[in-house]
Amino acid sequence: MVDSAFATDDFIRAQIGAWQRELGSVRRLAGNTLTAYGRDLDQFLQFLAGHAGGTVTLAVLKDLRGADIRAFMAQRRNESLGSRSLARVLSALKSFFRFLEREGVLATEALNVIRTPKQPKSLPKALTVSEARRTISTTEEMEERPWVAARDMAVLSLCYGAGLRIAEALALTRADLESTTLRVTGKGGKVRMVPLIEAVRKAIELYVELCPFKSWPEEPLFRGVKGGVLSPRLIQLRVAQLRGALGLPPSATPHALRHSFATHLLGRGGDLRAIQELLGHASLSTTQIYTAVDTERLLESYRKAHPRG
Repeated sequence: MVDSAFATDDFIRAQIGAWQRELGSVRRLAGNTLTAYGRDLDQFLQFLAGHAGGTVTLAVLKDLRGADIRAFMAQRRNESLGSRSLARVLSALKSFFRFLEREGVLATEALNVIRTPKQPKSLPKALTVSEARRTISTTEEMEERPWVAARDMAVLSLCYGAGLRIAEALALTRADLESTTLRVTGKGGKVRMVPLIEAVRKAIELYVELCPFKSWPEEPLFRGVKGGVLSPRLIQLRVAQLRGALGLPPSATPHALRHSFATHLLGRGGDLRAIQELLGHASLSTTQIYTAVDTERLLESYRKAHPRG
C-alpha cells in the first residue's frame, strides 16, 4: 500500500486509495504486484515532493513534465534498479495516471514521452528430463522424516508434473484435488484446470497418508513441521540441498521445474496453446519463449553430437 502521508494532500491520497481498490477488485492484480505498484508510486511521490519543494497536490501533478519522470527513473537506476524493475515502475506510474484520466481528474502527456527500458533477453533455464527426475526422487534421501520427504516430493512433483508455480502448489487445498484434475488458482485469482497425472497423484496421496496433521477441505494441504502453512522458503532450501548433492547449476530452482515441464512438453510435440492454458499464461507470447528454449536445446544437442558441430 502507498504510504505518502507526508508527500501528498488528502485529495491525492483519496485518488491513490481508489486506484488501488480498482487494481485489486476490478483488474484483480496479484497481491505481490499490488504491493510493488504501491511501493513504486510511493517512491515517485516522495521524489516529486522533494523535487517540487512541497506537498504533491493536483496542481503539481498537472504541471508534471517528462523531465521530472526521467529524473526519477535516473535516480532509481543509480540505486542499482534493473531494467525489469524499472519497467514495472513505469507501468505502475502509467496505471495510476490512466486511472486519473478515466476519472476525469487530470490528463497528462508526460508519461507518453518516456520509453520503456529495454529488457535483457534471457531464456528460462530448464533441467533435462534426467535432472528433473533425479531432483524429485533424491528428496527422500535428504530427509529422515518420511512424511516431510513425501511432502517435498509432492510439491516438486506438482512443479514438474503439473507445471505449477511454487505458490500455486502451496495454496492447494483438499477441495482442489479431484481424481483426474487439479483446480489451480493462479496470478490475479484466475482459476484453471490442470490434468493430474498418475505420478503426481500418487505423490500427493502418499503425503496425505503420512502427514500427521489433519487438514480440512478448504485449508492449505501442505504443512510445516509444526502444523502451520508450508513456507516456500523451505522448498527453496530443499532444492538448494539437492543442487549440491546432484551437482546441478544454480539455475536449478523450484521454478526451473515449471520451466522444464513446459520445455519437455513442447519438445515432445505439445501444442503451444495447450501449454499456455496449462501454465496459466494470459498471453501466448509469454509461452512462446519456450520455443526458443527448445530450439536452443536442439542446437546444443547438434553441437555435441554432429561430427562437424
